[in-house]
Amino acid sequence: MSGDGRGRPSGGLPPEALAELRASVRALRDELERRFGPRESLPPDEPEPKSEPEPGLAPEPALASEPEPWPEAELPDLVDAPADEPGWLERTARELRQRLDEFDVVKVYEALRERVALPGRGDISAEVDDFGLDQRYLERARSWLDWLYDTWWRVEVAGIEGVPDAPRVLFVANSAGIVPWDALMIAHAVERQHPTRRRPRPLVADWIATLPFSQSRLARIGAVRACAENAERLLLANQWVIAFPEGQKGALKPFRDRYRLQRFARGGFVPLAARLGAALVPVAVIGSEEVHPILFEPRVLRRLLGVPVPITATFPWLGPLGVVPLPSRWRIRFGEPVWFDGVSPEQAADPLYVNRTRERVRGAIQALLDEELPRRRSVFA
Repeated sequence: MSGDGRGRPSGGLPPEALAELRASVRALRDELERRFGPRESLPPDEPEPKSEPEPGLAPEPALASEPEPWPEAELPDLVDAPADEPGWLERTARELRQRLDEFDVVKVYEALRERVALPGRGDISAEVDDFGLDQRYLERARSWLDWLYDTWWRVEVAGIEGVPDAPRVLFVANSAGIVPWDALMIAHAVERQHPTRRRPRPLVADWIATLPFSQSRLARIGAVRACAENAERLLLANQWVIAFPEGQKGALKPFRDRYRLQRFARGGFVPLAARLGAALVPVAVIGSEEVHPILFEPRVLRRLLGVPVPITATFPWLGPLGVVPLPSRWRIRFGEPVWFDGVSPEQAADPLYVNRTRERVRGAIQALLDEELPRRRSVFA
């Protein structure tokens, strides 16, 4: 049997393609007959009369007779020809469709509910602190946070032994993403692995705290709206606090600038920590900046909606699934603390001292990022 070089018979067509071709020919023939009427043929015993040329005129050249339509029977009968073997892509698509047909969303949802108990309205108590922390709600949410920490992001922690057991500690970290997953994971890492088992209170961006769908839930698990007054009240109450001095610039930086610290906001955490005698602990989070890879952030949407709506590698292309964080592998590295022993109130208010200390902390975080990035084998492995 001759072939085309790929193991297929010459001129062979799959049965589906042949059937489609025949159906197209029939449809075209029916449409032509409907528009122009059925084709009329002369009787066999009455030949078509020939027109005589007029005197003085040259006879017209004979026109080629219109060919008869190709009868359907003359189409090559290739139904029995062997069809192409499906390629790996087609086989994979069939397998995927078969598995999707067998996928039971209800069963998966029920299994997820059994393993990851999400807090609901019944877990809300009337006893909350001044910033909205609900211990009962937090206890219910811990299984969900444990699942994110251990299974989804597989968080590794280094340098936690260097975090001092002091009444006031201010963690300063790099920021990434719209939803403060990094803040939740830092707080969870300290609570689980530090000997004191204390849970720091993360300061979240102003515009995140005002969103109706997130404000109450974040507050009930310990998040606090970011401002100097709230941070001072927390430290005065001997709470541990997590701050992100990059602010919105860090959270919305494009993917090409990942792990490059933006300029810290003026003032803020340095004079506060120096004045209250809190230890400053630099923190580097690896993996958080791949959770929502930001391509760009349209200014038009921000003006229309009042909040930034970044375009990521998955949103809005995948619809609601685009807001699901990617399962990157995380590593949280705690650096050496910065102390303010012997710093006078006048020195703590000195702009030159504040700027130098701020850049010192920023340099320490960037050094931790540069040190940890080459150590990971893959973003998701």
